[in-house]
Amino acid sequence: MARKTALSTSAGKKIYLEDIGDYFTVLDVVYANQFEEDTIDQETAQQTEERFFRGAPPEWLNFHISQLAESNGTGSPFIKRDGYKRLVQQINKRRNHPGTSIVKLLHQQGCGGTTLAMQVLWDMRKTFRCAVLTGLPLESTKVAKEVVHLFTGGSGNDLNTVLLLINDEFIWEHLQDSIMAEIEEREIDVDVPVVILFNCVRSDSAILKLEHVREKEGSNERNTDCVVLKRILSDAEQRELDTKKEELDRIYGAKASQFHGFNILQSNFSSDYIQEVCAIFNTVERKNKPLKTQLASFLCLLNAYVPGSYLLESDCLDFLKHDHSLQDDLSLVTLMQPFSHLILSFQHDKRCEKKIRMAHPMIAKCCTELLADAGVTRSDTARNFLMCFCRDDVSPSLLGFIKDLLTKRERKRGSAEDLDLEKFSTLILHISEMEDKKQSASVLKVASYKFDKNSLFPQALARFCYGELKEYIDAEIWAKRAIEREPKKSFIADTLGQVHKNHLRSKGLSATPRELLQLAEKAIDAFEHEEELAEEEQRKSQRGDEKSKVMWGLNTRGQFGFLQVCRILFDQLVSQNEAWKGVLTKNVSMGSVLKSLGDNKLDRFRDLIENLRVKVEKKTEFFDIFLTYSQSAIKRDKAYVSKEVAECYKKYVGDLVPEHNDGHRKTFQKLKQKLAVHSAGILSCLDRTCTSDIEHIVEWWQEIEQSKDSTTRAFVNLMFAKIMLSNRNKAKPSSDYRNALRQRKPPASPTLAEYHILSLLLLWPADDEDKPVSDLSQLIKLASHAYEREYKTMLQSRYLRPLFFLGPGEGLNRFVHRRVLEIVWTKDALQESNTNWRNENIFRDTAVEERLLKVEGVVRNYRVYATFGDTKVELEANRRDSLFRSGQVSFYLGFTIKGPVAFSIQRRLLITEGKKTPHHKKILCGIYLYCGVMVPTRPNTISGGTTENGNNPGAETA
Repeated sequence: MARKTALSTSAGKKIYLEDIGDYFTVLDVVYANQFEEDTIDQETAQQTEERFFRGAPPEWLNFHISQLAESNGTGSPFIKRDGYKRLVQQINKRRNHPGTSIVKLLHQQGCGGTTLAMQVLWDMRKTFRCAVLTGLPLESTKVAKEVVHLFTGGSGNDLNTVLLLINDEFIWEHLQDSIMAEIEEREIDVDVPVVILFNCVRSDSAILKLEHVREKEGSNERNTDCVVLKRILSDAEQRELDTKKEELDRIYGAKASQFHGFNILQSNFSSDYIQEVCAIFNTVERKNKPLKTQLASFLCLLNAYVPGSYLLESDCLDFLKHDHSLQDDLSLVTLMQPFSHLILSFQHDKRCEKKIRMAHPMIAKCCTELLADAGVTRSDTARNFLMCFCRDDVSPSLLGFIKDLLTKRERKRGSAEDLDLEKFSTLILHISEMEDKKQSASVLKVASYKFDKNSLFPQALARFCYGELKEYIDAEIWAKRAIEREPKKSFIADTLGQVHKNHLRSKGLSATPRELLQLAEKAIDAFEHEEELAEEEQRKSQRGDEKSKVMWGLNTRGQFGFLQVCRILFDQLVSQNEAWKGVLTKNVSMGSVLKSLGDNKLDRFRDLIENLRVKVEKKTEFFDIFLTYSQSAIKRDKAYVSKEVAECYKKYVGDLVPEHNDGHRKTFQKLKQKLAVHSAGILSCLDRTCTSDIEHIVEWWQEIEQSKDSTTRAFVNLMFAKIMLSNRNKAKPSSDYRNALRQRKPPASPTLAEYHILSLLLLWPADDEDKPVSDLSQLIKLASHAYEREYKTMLQSRYLRPLFFLGPGEGLNRFVHRRVLEIVWTKDALQESNTNWRNENIFRDTAVEERLLKVEGVVRNYRVYATFGDTKVELEANRRDSLFRSGQVSFYLGFTIKGPVAFSIQRRLLITEGKKTPHHKKILCGIYLYCGVMVPTRPNTISGGTTENGNNPGAETA
């Protein structure tokens, strides 16, 4: 008879199931009755404990053995680091708290963060259904199916929240949406949270960033939901560890002196202890090193620079068999004497090979430094590792570690920017600093030859050649070699453009215009080729599965690189001859000044030069649309992008205005100079802080719109400019804008998404209207279809930013621009616009609330509707996890380029709470992410409504 596994229920009981474990491929589930029916023999228990105390990753069995020892009085409890209580409290606090919150456990490498996270899961396995994600977070559809299967217990009769540990940074929105879609597809009514995602991230740079924010805001760990674990002990921890050490010495005797994983923790990460145990490497000589010494140096280098890395035991034995002085029948640990006490062999899954690593990352770093002091440099070790150890086909795991070792760039230490990365991997930087830059290039060259089908290593080498060595010819060779290996990847193609761009930038006044134009032409060709590849990647991701859509956002480096090249070329040519300014801005023809330029052969560049301004304007419009209508779904967009784009654009547009206003040419030139010639530019005026120009922008568009050849686009831009002016409290008396809209014919093309958004804004019912004056549902469909045709390919992987919100004013004054709310919230008009609108924290600010109007609505069948009397209009929800609970709601109404969106959905109950309406479902809440920020409460501003808990208005979000 098959043994049954137990899952906890929300009522605190257990259900017993057969074969449920066979379903899971990306989840490592710890069951409520884990090991309870197993007999653990003494030898297995002792070996498991010894491996853990020596430094091996924890196993679930470690926690079980510790609990047994505690219960029978033979051992002390498993030591809990100081963050344990806060983690448990925060998880329990969210058991009945609807909404999605984000909390992270941030920890330094080697301080016990992963052990602490697993300990929390083990201790809560009888309260929640606990699991560790072993697959990739990007496989969100697959993960969602397994999470929901675990949540339902395979049947759906006994539901319970899944507590899911993810040891990685990830895009939680994708996983959240996938789980929501799976729940909706299976039509599951939920009365408990589906999943709490427990995000455990190993990152020194993230900790530094968090501490920087706390210092700036004057906060501390106690009033944020992010738990930090560092390599330092509190007095209480030290006392517990000292007691535990006495216990281990008593039980294990001399063996305990080699429990380096535990001893490093107990010694408060003492550098003296680490130096003492690593002293064996002081005797290593530079030349004629035995293979076991070389293998030890490989392990040290890999473990010092790649967290979580290891070598397979079989690969290590294959390497050592070339040393004929060693006996074949000995274990690897025995063969590695005198380094054996520093090396671990472990195997958590019997289906996988044994893994080998150093006992602790701090030991690996210390040994690497000792070897370098002895003359065994990091570059020598890296080259030998690549040439000698990686002889034949390399396992996927090892290739991944080598990629991280040589190409993974970490966030800059102390940087507050999410995307502010180091130029190269930490190892490459250390070799450059401690040895020589040529040695770094040599290591990358060996990897490029060794892995002759991989594009990452020649790409990194090309970047190093142009960025550090200023060897542009070699950089071009290696960049082209990387492209040959992966000719269809846009990010690989980008490097060639960067090579030529940096070569162009390096040229001084000594370079001739012909030389500058030749380099610029090569760079532009490379960036335009990259742009074509990026567009093809985006088309493929639209046709592909969800996993592709998650992985591939539109690569815009080609467009940005193009504009950077144009800016550099403009500055360098104009600095040599002022006549170039008129040519590049197209105020004079190239032929008319060719003689004054001093080189008749420049005529071969005529097509390139005459097309530059047009292309600069086109790509600037692209970035205005890209950055105004959307933001990165992963991390913040770089602030300098919009600034550099605007600088380049202004150079090519020029500061001259035509004397004659032929066909409004003069007016359009003025609008171009203010970056307000198209809708996205107008809608980003407040972001550019060019608020003093908005009145002029309104006047110029008024002039164009009132002319006999006015277009629908001109009307749209005028209305947007007027709305922007109203957000500066300078609005003129409102005219009958609805009637003006009706007199305008809809655009002949089904695109022009801006027209449809404007229609929604102007025709949206005012606060005192009982029903819509138009078919809002049809208008929303038209807007959505226009977005699909015009912008979806460009923006599909990004979060659509709200452009306006509905406020309590009248006429055009009731549309509140996103930037106004950001300034109210941050109280700093100069701070960059980087608000995370997805988490909705901004709506918990009273000053922001006062600027907005609450809209009444209802949630039904995972959909949200705005209600106007008997009329219901379906909207998108900013957060889909707000839709698990059916019933009456209120929310703030925002408008993206795709259409209206419900923000900060709050469930409300009628005063006649005693009787539930027939359509009311028992849906309490859906998805929680245990990896973020505490959600503060705020007053409920819905008139006639009350919150479910009564005593704490606004504590819940639907």
